[in-house]
Amino acid sequence: MKRGMMLWSPFAELERIRKEFDRLLEEFLPARAEEVEVRFMPAVEVYETDGELVVKAEVPGVKKEDIEVVVKDNTLYIRGEKKEEKEEKTQTVHRIERVYGKFERAIPLPTEVNLEGVKAEYKDGVIEIRFPKAQSAKETKIELK
Repeated sequence: MKRGMMLWSPFAELERIRKEFDRLLEEFLPARAEEVEVRFMPAVEVYETDGELVVKAEVPGVKKEDIEVVVKDNTLYIRGEKKEEKEEKTQTVHRIERVYGKFERAIPLPTEVNLEGVKAEYKDGVIEIRFPKAQSAKETKIELK
């Protein structure tokens, strides 16, 4: 039996570590993208002017009657459902990237608002809500004497 010295190969060691890492990922993460739940979440924009707070939310493909907007504890809640369009025809689907289902977005309002004069509009898949600022939230300059 002939014994010799083995040479250490750093590339072989890196390959062994990569395979072990891949095995761990497969064990703890779903193997296919289809197994990962993707939820529809409206993108929002919140900004202030001198007199009002404006919130815009994108909800493309959602009907106005499928949307609920509520303010509670100085938080704006936008809830709804983006329903899947079903066709009765037999078809071959090659790719589906659109997301459907129920959604809820909670947006903490950064300033006190007056709920009496709120204006809300839904146009072209965008909700725009304009809150007048509460009197206490407006800045007042005080003259020193």
